[in-house]
Order: sequence, then structure tokens, then C-alpha cells
Amino acid sequence: MSDAPPDTTDAFDPERIEAARKVFAGPIAFLKSAPALQHLPDGSVPEVAFAGRSNVGKSSLINALTNRNALARTSNTPGRTQELNFFDVGEPLKFRLVDMPGYGFAEAPKDVVKKWRFLVNDFLRGRTVLKRALVLIDSRHGIKPVDREVMDMLDAAAVSYRLILTKADKIKATELTAVTQRTAEEVRKRPAAHPDIIPTSSEKGMGLPELRAAVIEALG
Repeated sequence: MSDAPPDTTDAFDPERIEAARKVFAGPIAFLKSAPALQHLPDGSVPEVAFAGRSNVGKSSLINALTNRNALARTSNTPGRTQELNFFDVGEPLKFRLVDMPGYGFAEAPKDVVKKWRFLVNDFLRGRTVLKRALVLIDSRHGIKPVDREVMDMLDAAAVSYRLILTKADKIKATELTAVTQRTAEEVRKRPAAHPDIIPTSSEKGMGLPELRAAVIEALG
């Protein structure tokens, strides 16, 4: 019996994989950080946002996805990302990626953490150009209660989202199979969730071609 994780991702054909690779190989640039809603960039192009617990690997995944070493700032300190960070993709501009503040545990005062949470919630509920949220789950730990709180909010707001497993290279193949299956079973019950899961590794490049294609698919 194979130890490979189950095929829970879309069957992206080679043409879609290649088209997505070309988009992400083109111009990508940091646009701005928004500490509050009044600082958001204009809503003229579609956006895909990255959400996840503090230290789940959002910035590392964005860097790997875009083949840039330092596009998104990374840190070993949970809670480093305190603002909504926007990145322009394509020339002429095609869409934006949004790196959101980590939720859950953060080494910051409670009032600051509360401010971040309101910022994330208000952004997700009110951003009309947001096409999909990618909710990142650490494959070593699986879905936690704080992840379910965010998914509950996304379901209630009818914001389309998809779960992405991170750090898939850090566990055994059999464990990855199990966490992928459990994650897929849970999201099937959720109205706004995409049913397919993509396991990824920023370090090894696992799942990145499929994730690029999934981002392009989410745009419309």
C-alpha cells in the first residue's frame, strides 16, 4: 500500500499548471501595508487572501509561491505580521495577494491582538473584490478550535475559502494522509469551503504548482 497522501486536490491539467506558472513568474511587487480599513488600496482588481494561525507559515508560503525570497517578511516570532500586506501580481495588474495578520496565539498585548482580529474580520466581511480566502493549517497539528472560529465567520459571511496544509514535509507520509483525510472530511460540512485540500511545503516546493493554479481558478 502506498504511503502517498490521498489525491484531494483538483485535477489541474498541465495547461492550467503552466498558465499559472507563467503568471507567477511575471512581475510581482509589494504594494502597501494597511493597519486599518481606511488604508486599504483601491478595490479595482480581484484579491486572494492568506489567513492562518500565527506562525503557520503564511509569509514563507507566499515567498515560495511567487519564487521570491523576501517578498513577504518572515519571522520566528508569532504575531509579527500586524497589518494587511498587499502584493500586486501581473503587468498589467491582474490581481492582488493579501497576507493577513495571524490569528490565535501572538506575543503581543491583548488589546493589540484584539485590534488585529477586528481588522481581519472586517476586511473579510466587507471586501467586495475578495474572491477567496486561503486558510492555512499546519499539517503537524491539523484544524484547531481557533481555525474553526475563522471558518465559522467565513461561512456566515458567505466568503469562499479553501484550506491549505502547510509544512507537509515535516511529518511522515502516513501522518500527512491522515491529516489530509480528516481535514477534507471536516470541510465537506461547511457551506463556503472548497472541498479539496492542497498539502504544501514551502521548503520542498510540494503542492506549489497546484496552489498557483488554484489561485488563478479562484479569480473567476
